[in-house]
Amino acid sequence: MDRDSLHARIDALGALLAAAAQPGDCLEANAFEPEPPARLLDGDFLLTWKQREEALRAVLAAAEILEALDRAGVSARLFDSGLGVALFRDKSTRTRYAFRAACDLLGLATEELDESTSQLAHGETVRETAAMIGFLTEAVGIRDDLYLGEGHAYMKEVARALDEAHRAGVLPRRPAVVNLQCDLDHPTQSLADVAHLATLFGGLDGLRGKRLAMTWAHSPSYGKPLSVPQGVVALATRFGMDVVLAHPPGYELAREPLAFARLFAAGSGGSFRVSDSMEEAFAGADVVYPKSWAPMAVMRERTRLARAGERAALAELEHAALAENARHADWECDGAKMALTRGGAAHYLHCLPADVSGVNCDRGEVSREVFESARLGTYREASHKPFVIAAILLLTRFADPAAELAGLVERARPRRGA
Repeated sequence: MDRDSLHARIDALGALLAAAAQPGDCLEANAFEPEPPARLLDGDFLLTWKQREEALRAVLAAAEILEALDRAGVSARLFDSGLGVALFRDKSTRTRYAFRAACDLLGLATEELDESTSQLAHGETVRETAAMIGFLTEAVGIRDDLYLGEGHAYMKEVARALDEAHRAGVLPRRPAVVNLQCDLDHPTQSLADVAHLATLFGGLDGLRGKRLAMTWAHSPSYGKPLSVPQGVVALATRFGMDVVLAHPPGYELAREPLAFARLFAAGSGGSFRVSDSMEEAFAGADVVYPKSWAPMAVMRERTRLARAGERAALAELEHAALAENARHADWECDGAKMALTRGGAAHYLHCLPADVSGVNCDRGEVSREVFESARLGTYREASHKPFVIAAILLLTRFADPAAELAGLVERARPRRGA
């Protein structure tokens, strides 16, 4: 372990945190209400575009330090007790276990709330549940991405309930609410993506001027959330990337993250534009991110029908949406499209699991050959997520994260053995 190098990184982290804590201008994009940037310490981590750039850089810097400590076999346990509570309202593999691993890395025990076996199944309110799971809890991680207009709102409702219980003295500490994917954003995924790109291009500053193609891709599934592409375009533009968002007509994304992507591109020296051609987006790209998502109109109708319990209509909606997807089966990341990228050697990103043609579906997002050549790279991309989540926990729960990390380096207590 290179202590001098780690201490230099920790000093840089301290400077970022100091800058992030300073009063800042409101964040405003087009018609959306201006509001102060979200705070890190004792705050929640819900949308990347509501965080200051210094805060995002601090998360990425802390994640890099935590990853270096782990690779050196040094314990990062900073909590003697406490819980990280997870609530997954949708299926998950990588994010579920990344949250558990992040909590354990820092010394927190984990508990996953199963709504079907809790009193939520008997009508318990969100307000009551939030207070009950807040006892001795440091963070509440939530995935709620199934229905447009609901996931982010639900996380805000949990946050308000925790605020009330803390103000009343019921909770001595107010847990942080961490977005593990909602209908708008998937911040731990997009930050892991950027961390991966930083390793490929020699740091965050190496992303400036690199071209990223965030494109829709065909899938035999109709209800994939919009949050990954929305999170990626809003974050990549923050670091000066030239971002092209491509999709067939009708597969547009939400206005808010796109408005912020334009705002950030203008401020960072990057660029952002929308295309209706996958080939045009791939041309000259340094990074490609072919990922399916559902049309916004379909997601809105799906939400309405699900609320009304109209199962037959939901089945009809799925049938129509899959038929529409099939009209765009040529939106596949294959060898011919990869040959259009810069030097024919763009980096392929995916949040996983990918729909791989001839592997887990007949026609999917990516050809077997392209995916197999990039498969281990996507595993490396995913490997940053536990450290990103751990960094968010560290920066939201500790008053002086840099000092805590410096103490870990000096103690250098091994993860294994005495």
